[in-house]
Amino acid sequence: MAFDIDMIKAVYERYPERIAAARKIVNKPLTLSEKILYTHLWDGKAETVYERGKSYVNFAPDRVAMQDATAQMALLQFMQAGKDKVAVPSTAHADHLIQAKLGADKDLQESLNKNNEVFNFLSSVCNKYGIGFWKPGAGIIHQVVLENYAFPGGMMIGTDSHTVNAGGLGMVAIGVGGADAVDVMAGMPWELKFPKLIGVKLTGSLNGWTASKDVILKVAGILTVKGGTGAIVEYFGEGAKSLSATGKGTICNMGAEIGATTSTFGYDDSMRRYLKATDRADVVELADQVAEHLTGDDEVYAEPEKYFDQVIEINLSELMPHVNGPFTPDLATPIDKLGEVAKKEGWPLDIEWGLIGSCTNSSYEDLTRAASIAQQAVDKNLKTKSDFGINPGSEQVRFTAERDGLLKVFEDLDATIFTNACGPCIGQWDRAGADKQEKNTIIHSFNRNFSKRADGNPNTHAFVTSPELVAAMAIAGRLDFNPLTDTLKNEDGEDIKLDPPTGTELPEKGFDVEDNGYQEPAKDGSNVEVNVKEDSDRLQLLTPFEPWDGENITGMKLLIKAFGKCTTDHISMAGPWLRYRGHLDNISNNCLIGAVNAFGKATNEVVNQLTGEKGEVPATARAYKAAGIPTIVVGDHNYGEGSSREHAAMEPRHLGVMAVIVKSFARIHETNLKKQGMLGLTFANESDYDKIKEDDTFNFLDLNEFAPDKQITLEVVHSDGAKEELKLNHTYNAQQIEWFKAGSALNLIREKANA
Repeated sequence: MAFDIDMIKAVYERYPERIAAARKIVNKPLTLSEKILYTHLWDGKAETVYERGKSYVNFAPDRVAMQDATAQMALLQFMQAGKDKVAVPSTAHADHLIQAKLGADKDLQESLNKNNEVFNFLSSVCNKYGIGFWKPGAGIIHQVVLENYAFPGGMMIGTDSHTVNAGGLGMVAIGVGGADAVDVMAGMPWELKFPKLIGVKLTGSLNGWTASKDVILKVAGILTVKGGTGAIVEYFGEGAKSLSATGKGTICNMGAEIGATTSTFGYDDSMRRYLKATDRADVVELADQVAEHLTGDDEVYAEPEKYFDQVIEINLSELMPHVNGPFTPDLATPIDKLGEVAKKEGWPLDIEWGLIGSCTNSSYEDLTRAASIAQQAVDKNLKTKSDFGINPGSEQVRFTAERDGLLKVFEDLDATIFTNACGPCIGQWDRAGADKQEKNTIIHSFNRNFSKRADGNPNTHAFVTSPELVAAMAIAGRLDFNPLTDTLKNEDGEDIKLDPPTGTELPEKGFDVEDNGYQEPAKDGSNVEVNVKEDSDRLQLLTPFEPWDGENITGMKLLIKAFGKCTTDHISMAGPWLRYRGHLDNISNNCLIGAVNAFGKATNEVVNQLTGEKGEVPATARAYKAAGIPTIVVGDHNYGEGSSREHAAMEPRHLGVMAVIVKSFARIHETNLKKQGMLGLTFANESDYDKIKEDDTFNFLDLNEFAPDKQITLEVVHSDGAKEELKLNHTYNAQQIEWFKAGSALNLIREKANA
């Protein structure tokens, strides 16, 4: 039986009347995305038409999911909200704090030794407030959610950008910061700008070496890392129906890499099969009763150009396997062109590591397809030229894969089976030799490949592809190997050509597991104690941010002017810094240390205008804060791209940054800044970015008139006394301005709870 079946039943019961109300108001056929959005309005049945990309709307998500690295801060904030129990079904998953080094058993035990204080905190908080807790080793949050919680037509939010993975089961699942999660867990509406809609029509069917991963790798190449910003990507067509549910999940998962709000697919037979295989036949029975509402209307898919803001069409039968990268997930190269491009660009051709796993590609089907390639290497006497690592997606997947002999195939090729956790995908990889920072190439089935992402080495060229292609290229050990056409020499000197991969959508004997790692919360948690030691360097109770005094903020200094790509990895690195995700002051020591300073092009080096000396970014920020001088950060396009981590907003806030002024924002990061009571502003004229000098002083001239749709004027005072006035845009509505006035959205929640 499914978790929270009564909640799912209630969602489906209100579908018919809410869809009818939406049809009456909108007066046109509906996409799947619109159906889910309109049935999850906070105020109930639709009474107005919302304008895509403009209208702010309050929604009522069905559930919340949090991973351990972000759950710490989210739950520390929830503890301040004055609530006894979460208002919607919620879960926390321990998957980020487990480092990959030696192998599953040793790495898991090492993590338990190092992170016991944090895991105990999460366990006790979850127990107290009615939150399900998935223990270390249980699996990667998004695979566990797909196996246990995702359901067609539902809406969920999660404190991880790859929450969107649940679109593989027909959800609208959206990555958010912890403050958003606190809103929903506290029983309050969740606000989102009504998304634009991008339709992707899939025709044909996958064949040969092409995998579901190649669909999103192709789409990323078309839309780039910001082409999906503010939009839901809805996949449809006969090609979409031909994909497995976990394949759909893979495609939705990497939608985060194009900036999409989320991605989703309509309810179909592959979802029915997956739900039944994961012991949720009861969900299928309920979903079938409202099946017509769990996919887009026929008219929409027949003439998509009328109903979507943008339409892309991909023929799966003609789609070529892709390899994306390095350093950005949207640099898409078909496999037949990769060798040529790699040589031209000077990318290292020898592949040192091949890695399979992450929330993007760690399903049973993924492992079977990769294992079919690995088995050929064993049978045909081929040796892998690259090191090889595997991260199963969940204990259920791992246990079943071991039972069915899949893991042994990889072990026969000397692969290391890591813990059911994120591991190298998020920088939790103790890779031997990475500290030497040598130029090298790795290939993986993950979703992101930003500089330093996997191993901390800025010279590691990381390439993203499907698990089966990872296996083939790890065996070959070369970036210019094309398994569709090339042969390999085996140990006997014979030329061997690999056959295309084969796989099994679902295990023939069914899924199995002895201990899935789930802790059910206490029915009454009132007596559960949550202790945070005052001298802990891992956990720190939060002190509310100060409210705004209503006056113009003046005398601000520039902390850093970021040059080029500045992702959340640049603003608040993961890897070894994950240990401080529950301690705001300690983790603030990584604030913006990866951002490239436009003045001098160095990282973690800025000029302290009080002393004239160069220093590290966090230390300089602390010096300004100690002197009572507010600061600003200036950035380029798509600032805050990547993870949902709200630490990238909380750290600058903690260190005295009052405003982040950029050419454009990534959606989640802009929201996180607003939630933490900061000013997220954009240049009305992008060229004004070039006018900002290292030693300028900044004054807001009309912030005291802060209002929706009203520009803000920034006075820039140069060191020679010359002054310029720059116009800044913002997207704050009346409610969000109240967050700023109160010092943070959480301050407002607490005020209302105490009223």
